[in-house]
Amino acid sequence: MTGLPPTPTRPEGRAPAHAALDAAIRALDAAEARQRPVDMVRALTQVGHGYRALAEGAAAERYLQQALRWARTLGGVDASVDLLCDLSELAVEQATDPALDRAEARAARDRARDHGFEAATLARQCADPAWEVTVLLRVSDVLDRCGDHDDAVALQCRAIDLIARSQMTSLPEPRAAAPSTTM
Repeated sequence: MTGLPPTPTRPEGRAPAHAALDAAIRALDAAEARQRPVDMVRALTQVGHGYRALAEGAAAERYLQQALRWARTLGGVDASVDLLCDLSELAVEQATDPALDRAEARAARDRARDHGFEAATLARQCADPAWEVTVLLRVSDVLDRCGDHDDAVALQCRAIDLIARSQMTSLPEPRAAAPSTTM
C-alpha cells in the first residue's frame, strides 16, 4: 500500500483532478506489485502530478522524489532530468505560497535552484540536443522566477548555442563549383 495521506475535501471543479489521482494511485498499486523500475517511475510520477494538480505540494514532492530515486536505477538520465525539472518547478511554485514564512520560501527557492542546476548538468548527457534545449529553457524559467536572472540568461545562451550548432550540422554540404565551359 502507498501510505497516502487522506484525500482532501473535494470542492466543485476538482473532481477530474481527483479522478486522475485515483487512477494514478491504482496504477502505483499495480506497479508496486511488479517492482519494475520503469513502471515505478511512471506510476510515482503520475501520483506526484496528481497531487500537484490538487495543489498538494508536499505530497507531490514526496512522490516525485521517490520517482527520482527509482529513475536513477534505470541507467539513462532522461527520466531523472525530467523529474528534476518537475521538482524544480514544483519548488518554485511552493516558494510563492503566501502561507510560507521567509525561511520556508527561501528553502523552497534553494531546492528549486538545486534541482534545476542538477537537471541542467545532467542534460549534457542526453543524446538528443532538442531535449537538452527543452531542459535548459525549463530550468532557465525556474531560475528567472527565483530571481537568478544571470544564471537564467546563461542557460538560455547555452540553449541558443545548441540550437545554432544543431542547425549548422544539418545544413547541406556546399556544392563544388561547376567547371566553366566558356573559353
